[in-house]
Amino acid sequence: MAMMAAELRVCCSKAVIKNKSTTRTARPGSNTAPVRAPVIMGVVNVTPDSFSDGGLFLDADAAVEHGRRLAAEGAAILDVGGESTRPGAEPVPEDEELGRVLPVVERLAGEGAARISIDTTKSPVARAAIDAGATIVNDVSAFRFDPGLAGVVADAGVDCCLMHMLGEPRTMQIDPRYEDVVSDVKAFLEERLAFATGEGIPEERVWLDPGIGFGKTTRHNLELLRRLDELVAIGRPVVIGTSRKSFLGKLAGGRDEGERLPGTIATNVLALERGATVFRVHDVAQNVDALAVAAATFRLDVGEGAR
Repeated sequence: MAMMAAELRVCCSKAVIKNKSTTRTARPGSNTAPVRAPVIMGVVNVTPDSFSDGGLFLDADAAVEHGRRLAAEGAAILDVGGESTRPGAEPVPEDEELGRVLPVVERLAGEGAARISIDTTKSPVARAAIDAGATIVNDVSAFRFDPGLAGVVADAGVDCCLMHMLGEPRTMQIDPRYEDVVSDVKAFLEERLAFATGEGIPEERVWLDPGIGFGKTTRHNLELLRRLDELVAIGRPVVIGTSRKSFLGKLAGGRDEGERLPGTIATNVLALERGATVFRVHDVAQNVDALAVAAATFRLDVGEGAR
């Protein structure tokens, strides 16, 4: 377990996640994609109203301790956010968001146990977090809410994750519709990738997230997971965030947030097989173990100690 956690940190200690880390090729005619070593992104919500753990880590000391624990369990990235993006969430003023995240980013980045990602849609918040040690900007709006954020990322030379969302958090779950959810999401991500590179961000600095649960029905989420290889084909690392989401509870007969770990693991293993690279989760240790076992079944280069 300690070795796997170390391997994950090494994989993510580089400035980019390279496509050359493939461990297996796809079967002809299958909907699987080359499998890469899984990277775990642990969730650190410094918010009072996030859907799963809102209020638990609003205090900076509690959030830092939580981040330390996730890193010790194997998270290579800690994603620190100060504004809830749950369905129906209202925007948070810039000063309030800064006050929540900066003390946490500064302390966790200073300890160096994991890379720090700032989960924000605002340029001033991202700029301050980068100055404090963040090396990834995770923008759920994909630079739509604040186009200037692309310039902040380009100037700082950090990585970014661009996510698909239908509309904005307050309204995204009100009757979401698509012609073809996978084709529509793919076209959106390709357009956002083109925008990012046009603003000066090197393509190898961009990760893509289909936005599971962000303006999608259960059927939409399942279709995106089933055809995830079509998004992987864009050629950038794909980030998956199914952790504890409501569609998992519905599929399992009405499980609440604290009972959705089995569904989270199941969807992450499926996504790994279909080519996803980064897995954003609340429950780090269990997902590290599950993905280590799953990845071993896809690899041909299993170490001597595992034979």
